[in-house]
Amino acid sequence: MDSRDRDEQGRARNARPRDGLGRPLPYGADGVPRQPEGVQRTPAETLAEAQDLLDAGRPFHAHEVFEDAWKATDGPERELWRGLAQLAVGLTHALRGNGTGAVALLERGAENIAPFREKPHGVDVAGLQQWAQALAAEARERARVVPEVPRLAR
Repeated sequence: MDSRDRDEQGRARNARPRDGLGRPLPYGADGVPRQPEGVQRTPAETLAEAQDLLDAGRPFHAHEVFEDAWKATDGPERELWRGLAQLAVGLTHALRGNGTGAVALLERGAENIAPFREKPHGVDVAGLQQWAQALAAEARERARVVPEVPRLAR
């Protein structure tokens, strides 16, 4: 018998509570509410909700919002949302003190959003790339960083 938590479709879901950075907590602990999955949002709604979560110190949850957009999008903009999700995970790793993970995801995310420098949906791609590269460089130098929250649009 599989003891993993599963949703109605049988997909594995971890029902353990999580902290603000997405780290699992013991069952029964008070955690931060999880983002609902599979929510359809407009690009503007996605960016606004993700920015609110970033501003609240919850980049793991912002990544889940971007992941919804990524999974719901066909065509070339799919990589924009994927790259933004990777940047949010990179920030999550930086805040958790995982410099190696932060560098890998920040660099990958910055590369994946590069083709979108014309600012689709107002996304400040150049500014986000600059932020990601600076944070990656800082994470290479020391294990614990105190990153600045990025502005998604300018």
